[in-house]
Amino acid sequence: MRPNKRDELVRKALQVFYRNGFHATGMDMLVRETGVSKTSMYKHFRTKEELILAVLRLRDENFRNWFLRRTEELGDTPRERLLAMFDALEEWFTLPEYQGCMFIKASAEFQDPEHPIHKQSAEHKRLLLEHTSKVAKLAGAEDPDTLSCQLMLLKEGAIVTAVMGNRCSAAKDARRAAELLIAVALGEPLPTAA
Repeated sequence: MRPNKRDELVRKALQVFYRNGFHATGMDMLVRETGVSKTSMYKHFRTKEELILAVLRLRDENFRNWFLRRTEELGDTPRERLLAMFDALEEWFTLPEYQGCMFIKASAEFQDPEHPIHKQSAEHKRLLLEHTSKVAKLAGAEDPDTLSCQLMLLKEGAIVTAVMGNRCSAAKDARRAAELLIAVALGEPLPTAA
């Protein structure tokens, strides 16, 4: 099925916003870089914010589908899937187009917690947290909600660290810390230092 113009615009706008940010990307830049006229853009979206929300929904769908599928491919058991999150992050961080998390960027640019763009970004993170809590429960964690919060903190920190480009090996370092947290949460002996 041939994609419609609206879907094509959202896909192209996602790339432009991801590369340049939301406030720095004006309608003139979107016209130039997407090849879609202003008239056509406004036919589908009354405001730039409506377009941003559509872009965030697409990014959420694409990223969560990839991330959850990839952790299942990399880990056979729930415990292994908790660690596989960091292996999937490592793959993402090494992509040439990696420029951090679009949802972290959006919430930084739209800081009012009541703003629809901020809420959409928070929802993405909430859905990942909820999924991780379910996996932690399946893995046998005594307190799956606390473990999922801890793992998400490591995940988010790794994302920011990777984009900042410091000397840490963000995903691998976060994975090592996750191994300790998971062992404690599952009542296992602590792993020895590598």
